[in-house]
Amino acid sequence: MPTICFLGAGSGFSGPICADIMLAAGIGGGEIRLVDVDLQRLDLAYRLVRKIATRVGGGRWAVRATTDRREVLPGTDYVINCIEVSGIDTVRMDNDIPLRYGVSQCIGDTIGPGGLMKALRTGPVWLDVLRDCEELCPQAWVLNYTNPMSTLCLAAARTSPMTVVGLCHSVQSSSRQLAAYAGVPYGELGWTCGGINHMSWFTTLRHKGRDVYPELRRKVEASRELWEKDPVRFDIMLHFGAFVTESSGHFSEYVPYYRKRRELGERYCRAGYLGQESFYADNWPKWRRETDDSRARVLAGTEELTPERSLEYASYVIEARETNAPCVVHGNVPNHGLIDNLPADGCVEVACVVDRHGVHPTHFGPLPPQLAALCRTNMSVFDLMATAVIERSKEAAIHALLLDPLTAAVCCPAEIRQMAEELLAAERAYLPELR
Repeated sequence: MPTICFLGAGSGFSGPICADIMLAAGIGGGEIRLVDVDLQRLDLAYRLVRKIATRVGGGRWAVRATTDRREVLPGTDYVINCIEVSGIDTVRMDNDIPLRYGVSQCIGDTIGPGGLMKALRTGPVWLDVLRDCEELCPQAWVLNYTNPMSTLCLAAARTSPMTVVGLCHSVQSSSRQLAAYAGVPYGELGWTCGGINHMSWFTTLRHKGRDVYPELRRKVEASRELWEKDPVRFDIMLHFGAFVTESSGHFSEYVPYYRKRRELGERYCRAGYLGQESFYADNWPKWRRETDDSRARVLAGTEELTPERSLEYASYVIEARETNAPCVVHGNVPNHGLIDNLPADGCVEVACVVDRHGVHPTHFGPLPPQLAALCRTNMSVFDLMATAVIERSKEAAIHALLLDPLTAAVCCPAEIRQMAEELLAAERAYLPELR
């Protein structure tokens, strides 16, 4: 029976993912070890997961909780990483300082100024986690959910022998959105998807042997109602030829086209995850409170606990290894000959077959050249972000921001360097010393 260590138990992912694991019939039972440095949120998560275990675990799951990961890593088979270094303390700085320079962010946790600062805060802790795993549970698989996904997975690949795979929900969620947009039953939609995290591309869409894209383009061009459901992604699809995996709002931060002028933001960006300025910064503290309040209501019995197995990949990865019944997930892994026209030393997101013997990435081939070019602009930034994390290099961090597509579309190099210096000074208490 597997032992699973969940780092960042206060995360909103912990309850659903633990429920997924317990609902997976092939896993059967085991032990879940919850870790968080916030005692109050750890206690909430612990009591919630115990209640889930009572409801769906059938007495087959033990649950432990601690603030010290080294206490529970020995003997761990799977480490699920959902840590949030600095909590909500830096959210406004990540957003508001760049905004003064004209850099408008919707989410700001993957690339750009917000993504860079999150990498600099999170990366050193992440590498410490991996070093502890190497010492205490070298056989464990590490399943990473924390952003910036590509940067953290790249830093792991360059420094650690641990088995690490980055898991996101954008491929499986977006494929379902595409089926709905195209009016095709999801089970009948054939598709191929590859690229990098938050910028993977559905290069083929087929229904009963027919290419779905021509009709989808006609529908988007003819229906303002449909266009408004995903304006940035539909615009990219019309001009670049494929639908991308991340939401319109988040994706608008990864390219230079949609947020560099107010009138463009008004034309293409909408409320919430469709592109709202400062959406994450304005709402993240409230979302955390709401998550904690919801857990408290569930524990008090005033809110129903109705766990259902979600689309998140973690439980399927664990079940495939435990039962040796292969499954396919889209994982973030080193590009060892997987996508031919992306950097070989980068991190890509491709279909991976999982079984008892490991996570086996499949060969995707080349992306259409225009899509590969968009990925490479982001991969260059992630490469320097990973270097900044590994080497504690201030110059590499600044160079990463200088190359960020959106920041460079708005600011000149001197302004970008000044912005970076201001961010680093404002968040000095949350960062390791940079050289």
